[in-house]
Parts: sequence; structure tokens; C-alpha cells
Amino acid sequence: MVLDILAVGAHPDDIEIGMGATAAKLAEQGKKVGFFILTEAELSSNGTVDTRLEEAQQAADVLGAADLKICQWPDRKLLDYRRQIIDQLTEVIRAHRPELVFSPHRNDRHPDHGDCSELVKEAFFSAGIKKYQTGQSDPAPAYRPDAHMYYQINGNQSPDFLIDVTNVIEKKFAALHCYKTQFEMNEERSATPLNNGYLEQLKSREKRYGREAGTEYAEGFFTERPLMIHQLLGESR
Repeated sequence: MVLDILAVGAHPDDIEIGMGATAAKLAEQGKKVGFFILTEAELSSNGTVDTRLEEAQQAADVLGAADLKICQWPDRKLLDYRRQIIDQLTEVIRAHRPELVFSPHRNDRHPDHGDCSELVKEAFFSAGIKKYQTGQSDPAPAYRPDAHMYYQINGNQSPDFLIDVTNVIEKKFAALHCYKTQFEMNEERSATPLNNGYLEQLKSREKRYGREAGTEYAEGFFTERPLMIHQLLGESR
């Protein structure tokens, strides 16, 4: 399947936290958005692998994702399989040929998010090298997307650009509420930062970004090179 957008996360719920509303907005515009998750988050304090997988599928459906793939690389040990993951991601990029690739911002309190960011950066570059081999018997041809962008999971850094998500912000939080084991506290679950006001703080962040952009809600993103603006004052360029 050819995708317009490939969003990569280390764990189920990473993409929804960082860019769930943008994913929903793009899907509503008819873009094919794929979610690619490196781990099953088997080390999560709450929930089981089976429940996390069910929650991830429900959330992806809410956001209108065209494709969801959850791998079984070990949680907290991504760099132990660095080359294998880079080669897998390289093949995914070549096979799906997205225009844009998103991954977590490297500066995050969770090391897996930073590791995921660097692995995707490596694969993004390798995918465009014709002679780069991944070991596949029938590899896809070399391909480099237009841009690699970064979404923010934890933190309140100043983004490089903002996307107005006012009309889809409720979809983002409907998707996040699918992860009941992570964001809802009960007597059977352990207390974590995620079930102690995390969603409220997240909504406040997106509201602050929106205020900075002159709208109600926005999501923030980062790039390593300047973006070319293709539309100015309503005129396509």
C-alpha cells in the first residue's frame, strides 16, 4: 500500500499523543496515513500486550489510519537491534513510499522515544541510497520521502511549526481515551505519570500552541531543515 504519511512510534499511544489530531486531519483530507510501532510496550506498568494491541487498533480506527503495524522489538532494548530495525524501517519506507515521515522528537524524557527518532533518521537516509542493501531477497527500489518531521510526546519545547487542529482535537482525545489501561486510574492499576492528569496537561499544551498560532488548538512539530511553503495567500506555488 502506498501511503501519503508514515508515522513511526516506539510504543502504542506515542503517535496519538504527539500527532493524533494531525493524523486525523490528514485522514479527513483523504490522505493515507500509516502507523508503524516498534514495540508492543510489554514493560508498561499497566495493561497487557493483548489489551495494548486492542487499544491501539481502536485508536487507529478513531483517527482514520489506513494501516497499523505493531512490531515485536523488545521494549527498552531497541538499540540492541539497531541495524535490524534500521533495515526494517528502510524497507517500510521504500515499500510504502510516503511523502512525509514522522517520528518522536529526540529530546524526550523516555529514552525509547529518542532511540526511535534516531533509528528513523538513519532509515530515512538509507532508504534513498540505491546501493544500500537491507538483506531482503526481493527489496523495494530506493526511495526518499520529501521530509522527515518530528512530533513531541513529552515536554513543552518551542516547535518549528504548528498545525491548526481545532476541528479535530476531540478525535485526538477520543483516540487517547481508547487506551483505558494507560490513562485511566482504578484500584487495580499502578499510579504512573500517564494516569495522573497527563491528558489534561496535554490538552493544555495543544491549547497554548493554538493560542500562539491564533487559533484554538494546534500541534507542534520540528524539522532539521527549513520548510518550503507551497501555498501563500491562498495561491498554490
